[in-house]
Amino acid sequence: MNAAELNEIIKSIKPAGRQAIINAKARQDSLAKPPGSLGGLEEISIRIAGMTGKEINRIGKGCVAVFCADNGVVREGVASAPQSVTRAQTINFTRRLTGVGALARSYDSEILIVDVGVKDSIPAELYSQTPFEDTHKIVDRRLRKIGETDNLAEGPAMTKEEALEAIAAGIEMADAVSREGFSIMGVGEMGIGNTTTSAAVLSAVTGKPAEYTVGRGGGVNDTGFARKKEIVDQVSGEYQAAGGVLNAPEEVRVPQMLDVLARMGGFDICAMTGAYLGAAINRMPVVIDGYISAVAALAAYTFAPAAADYMIASHKSFEKGYTLAIETLGLKPFLSLDMRLGEGSGCPIAFSIIRGACDVMADMATFDEAEINDDYLEEIRQEETFQK
Repeated sequence: MNAAELNEIIKSIKPAGRQAIINAKARQDSLAKPPGSLGGLEEISIRIAGMTGKEINRIGKGCVAVFCADNGVVREGVASAPQSVTRAQTINFTRRLTGVGALARSYDSEILIVDVGVKDSIPAELYSQTPFEDTHKIVDRRLRKIGETDNLAEGPAMTKEEALEAIAAGIEMADAVSREGFSIMGVGEMGIGNTTTSAAVLSAVTGKPAEYTVGRGGGVNDTGFARKKEIVDQVSGEYQAAGGVLNAPEEVRVPQMLDVLARMGGFDICAMTGAYLGAAINRMPVVIDGYISAVAALAAYTFAPAAADYMIASHKSFEKGYTLAIETLGLKPFLSLDMRLGEGSGCPIAFSIIRGACDVMADMATFDEAEINDDYLEEIRQEETFQK
């Protein structure tokens, strides 16, 4: 994929359907319950209607796409875990022995594992070239033989061509999830050092310094934490000074966002960005996991603001910077579990709640169907309208 093709993809993304949203809101208001009494479940079902263009929806089995890659910036001492963990957990995804693996099994969800840049070699027999040929294998979309990105503290993490190739891989996976018949997708990752790359991208996009975007990730020590903040401010300083990519003129946001991903992103973040764009192209609901997932969602939003219409935030990540990313997207997580694992672990839990929200819309009786006179609610409805 080249830059011109990316621009065409971005232009093809359409906002959520307004009429479907209006119809879904009207149906929610007609259900036999006090107005707004199902809270966030009502909002979820209405948003899903806008995504699909249908007033009533059923959410079947979901799939979490997990993008795995290593980051050269770990050589700066910014991570608490060794890089070998990326390889080990990528293999463990195939065995369903990780957090997201256990949760996916518990909530009857699928996992699509994608290697876009794991540094250490993985046995060839664990790879597949085709998505869903065998979901207990790893889809091979490695961008480099050496695997990991370059050290962003010393120069660009990757070339723009590599960033575009990774974005294309993410779009390809979203297309595959849709074709396979899944009605909802989650986006996760595995990659030691990727809270540093995420913080740098977030600072560049929002214009906020490291103080607002850098957390301790998996538990880096004080020396590593200080170096992490130093690197983030160093590589994103130019964008911070300009107020962030989101505040740039509309005509330069796309090339600037691509520059940011190539300069300080990771192969995983680029591919995840593509997955969000791909979900929007397919009008498929897509669930944001934690911090890295939220930053990639923000990158997709910066490319194509309408892409956010198809995103649902699952849980409030414990990692610093998550709230900044989610609030910038205009989204609100509906789970608060102090999770900070990543991997897409919040997605299977979210799938079940989203499924329930849509089932209420589909299966709950209206006042007419329940043979209940709802005149007694008129005063409440008027107050609700006034408050809004």
